[in-house]
Amino acid sequence: MSTNKHHFDQITDSLLQIEIELRQLEVWEVIPPAEEAFQSTEPFCLDTMEFTQWLQFVFLEKMKGLVESGHPLPLVSGIAPMAEEYFRGRPQSGQRLIRALEEMDRLLSGS
Repeated sequence: MSTNKHHFDQITDSLLQIEIELRQLEVWEVIPPAEEAFQSTEPFCLDTMEFTQWLQFVFLEKMKGLVESGHPLPLVSGIAPMAEEYFRGRPQSGQRLIRALEEMDRLLSGS
């Protein structure tokens, strides 16, 4: 198996794990936010979406598209710290989701 295919397989597995964690936290949504929410110029669309919505409807969708089309993946990722900030002070710890995002950051950043 080529190194590149193995890397894409790891990314795919990591994307699935993020989805599983969002579902287990019961924040997975069937209906996407309004189209205007996607027009945000803020990082993580933080002015128009919850962080978990951004993960589901922006990050996961974009990454799945890149993987399926074989396009280059981002070379740097730092999503886990944003998740830590999002869950700070909330009743749900989000630790399993944060760990899944740390894995994605590691895979994309190559460390």
